[in-house]
Amino acid sequence: MEREKNSMEQQELSAIASCQQGQLHAFSILYDAYVKRIYNFIYYRTHHKETAEDLTSLTFTKALTNIQSFDPSVGAFSSWIHRIARNSVIDHYRTNKSTKDIFDAFDLASNSNVERDVDTAMKLEKVNGYLALLPKEQRELVIMRVWDSLSYREIGEIMGKSEASCKVSFSRIMHKLQAEAIFALIMLIISKPLI
Repeated sequence: MEREKNSMEQQELSAIASCQQGQLHAFSILYDAYVKRIYNFIYYRTHHKETAEDLTSLTFTKALTNIQSFDPSVGAFSSWIHRIARNSVIDHYRTNKSTKDIFDAFDLASNSNVERDVDTAMKLEKVNGYLALLPKEQRELVIMRVWDSLSYREIGEIMGKSEASCKVSFSRIMHKLQAEAIFALIMLIISKPLI
């Protein structure tokens, strides 16, 4: 497993180096590796398929345009592209003031048809209700960790915090939610397959 991870990281770094040397066709390796994750990341914050598709495209366009500025010694590519995606979503909400605030968007979408599954819909509504009680930054941390499956290191790089700080914050949030009997519901929901 560790060998496979190192191989993927090497392939990623090689693709980045090629792009930085003007061989932009190598960007397809990065696109293929991250497009599904970035789409899901954006979709959970916009709740709109076409908007998520547009912002995903915009994210990768920005990443390709700015690939020269990526420095692997500063952080991982996954954190860098998620930060671009996050900023794209924030910019989208700033320019579309008639829509709700980005930090109030925390739908737990999946490829299942929630309308036909009343039990799941009720559980999602309850989870959303508990998440709505959390401060914006804590809610975003939970979404990135649980639904986006980002590591604490990646979350820290995206949010401008330390990895340790993210771990401690997440632990405290989960303890609080567990005390309110929501932890089991979250565990049930995350077992559902993503898009």
